[in-house]
Order: sequence, then C-alpha cells, then structure tokens
Amino acid sequence: MYALARPLLFTLDAELAHHLTLATLSRAPGLAGLFPCAEEDPCEVMGLQLRNRVGLAAGLDKNAACIPAWARLGFGLIEVGTVTPRPQAGNPKPRMFRLPEHQAIINRLGFNNGGLDRVLENVRQSDRGAARLGINLGKNADTPADQALADYQQGMEAAYSLADYLTVNISSPNTKGLRDLQAGDALTGLLDGLAQCRSRLADVSGRKVPVALKIAPDVTDEQVRSMADAVIRYGFDGIIATNTTIDRAAVAEHRYAQQAGGLSGAPVRDVATRVLRVLKDHVGNACALIGVGGVLEPEDAVAKLAAGADLVQIYTGLIYRGPRLVGECVDAMRAFGGSRN
Repeated sequence: MYALARPLLFTLDAELAHHLTLATLSRAPGLAGLFPCAEEDPCEVMGLQLRNRVGLAAGLDKNAACIPAWARLGFGLIEVGTVTPRPQAGNPKPRMFRLPEHQAIINRLGFNNGGLDRVLENVRQSDRGAARLGINLGKNADTPADQALADYQQGMEAAYSLADYLTVNISSPNTKGLRDLQAGDALTGLLDGLAQCRSRLADVSGRKVPVALKIAPDVTDEQVRSMADAVIRYGFDGIIATNTTIDRAAVAEHRYAQQAGGLSGAPVRDVATRVLRVLKDHVGNACALIGVGGVLEPEDAVAKLAAGADLVQIYTGLIYRGPRLVGECVDAMRAFGGSRN
C-alpha cells in the first residue's frame, strides 16, 4: 500500500506531504491497522518494560497528533515533540527537502510546534496502547541560552506525569545556539538544574521518570565522552545518539547540499553509529543507549545493536520505506539478540 502512496506523496512539497500524512493519521488512526503490526520482542530499558526495541524518533509527530496510529504499527516506544513551552512557528519556509538519491532529508524546521498546552492535551486524549511514550523537550528560539534551563524545567514539570520517559534535546542544529548547551558549564548547569527538578517531582509523585539526553553527531570522541560523563554524574538514564548532521560531505554534489539545516537518513548512519561505539566503550552499561540516524533497512537496526544500542529509533527510514520497516527491524533485532545468547 505504501509503495503506491509514496510516489504520490513525493510529488508534493516535502513539508506539505508530511502534514497531509499526519492529518490523515490523526483523523483516521485505524488506517495504520492496514499494515502488519510489529511483533513482540519484550525487553526492559531505563526501567521500562517495552514490547520491542524499535521506536519512533522525535520530530515526526511534533504535536503528538497521531499516537494511536503509531501504537497500531507496533512501535515499542513513541517519542513526540520536540515541544517548547510556548507555541512557535519555526523557521521560514521552504525548510524541508528530500534527497531521494541519498535516501536523505534536510530540514530546518526549527522546533515548530503548538507548545506545551496543546501537545500535552493531545497526549491526554490519546490511546498509546502497549507503546511507551517519550516527550522530547526543547527551548523556545527567543529564549536566551543563559535562560534555557527555565524552559526545560517548565517542560519537565508539565510533562512529567504524562510521559513514560523524557528527552532533553540540546542537539538540533536548527535553533540558534542550542548546540552550545552540549559543553562546559552550560551543559553541567543544565543537567544539574534538571536533575534537581526531577528529584523534586519524583518526591511529590512517588515516581521517578527516566530522562535521556539527545546529542549531535558533529562532535569529537572526547566531546562524546565528556557529555556521557555528565549524563552519568547527574543520574540521567539514557543517551540518544544522534540528532541530524550539518556535514554535507556525503551529499556534496546534490542540488540541495547548500541548504541550511540538519541532514538525516543514510548519510548520517555511519557517523551516528560511530558515536554509539564511542559511548558504549566509555559507559558500558552505566546508562541506556538509543541509536538513531540512518536506519533504512533491518540491517541498519542490527548494526546499531552491535555498536552498543539498547533501542533504535526511526524517522527518515519511515518516509522512504514505509510502515513495514518497523516490523522488519523488530524481527531482525530479535534474531540478532537470539544469536548472541
């Protein structure tokens, strides 16, 4: 079915096709039931019981509009957002470009979303089925970097009771200065403040919600290790590796190569997997590792596991391959896990 729909969707502007698909799934989540549901492969990660190791990456469903549809496809975890405290329109259009020759997408959306109130109301009204729900938190574009903590705390406080886990996104290249939060005092101050915020919320609620940090691929091995050390020091539960890349070496000859934004899909696969290996070598089992970036075939998901990932997430692969990719990845990862035992 998706093989028939994709050529039609690809005749449309990339962002228009994206919104049309989400609008359809939001109004008719049962359409997802036309595709085979991914099988069970139970596991426990970050203290969460999951039905399988394949998740939807943040960025596809920013406003949490289609949770029931994603659940019907059989995702083990669904990550919505990135959500900011206040609604924001994001960057000027056009801001999303397909590179089919490279099975890639460039986007500079800029955390366009309806804000915490809208997103969390959608979450409240949605049936997530057996899937676990992650809420990806960001800061508003007009919030100065030295005040970023307040935005992330606001997001954590509002989303805490509704999320199975939370993600702190400081790695998008599409919000000016956001990646500066990945290093030095900016990083330690942010994580320290959020650790204290979570501790307060856990005391009140009697429930400690896992928190993961999402990092960029455009960093040195030493920077990766430094971020990992901070994650462990402040008691965070996982690292998501990685966000999109600003490197254009793999698509240098493409007509969209000079478009600003983050590049996702096949070109980021190897560098994201390299970051995973560095993380695994450095942290061992001290925190969970979630691999994302360039999962377009089941073999790509297995490669993430082999590099040290506990879970994988997909986004661009879903655009190019369609819903069947979810089940294919679950099956391949189950087989790989069985071969290791």
